[in-house]
Amino acid sequence: MTTIDSPCNKVCAIDPASALCVGCGRSMAEIAGWIGFTADERRRIMAELPGRIAATQDAPARANAT
Repeated sequence: MTTIDSPCNKVCAIDPASALCVGCGRSMAEIAGWIGFTADERRRIMAELPGRIAATQDAPARANAT
């Protein structure tokens, strides 16, 4: 089995608007279940994280613009 490192970067805080961790972009369910996920599930999640993090970082700017 191929191991995939955790995306955790020790910046653990859940964004209330998105319910995602502001540090790694995972949901609470993904964080809790990470160790039990298959390599394919982890790869899929890892591929989604950059977009999630970008969306959460852009959200305050969009909220302030309105």
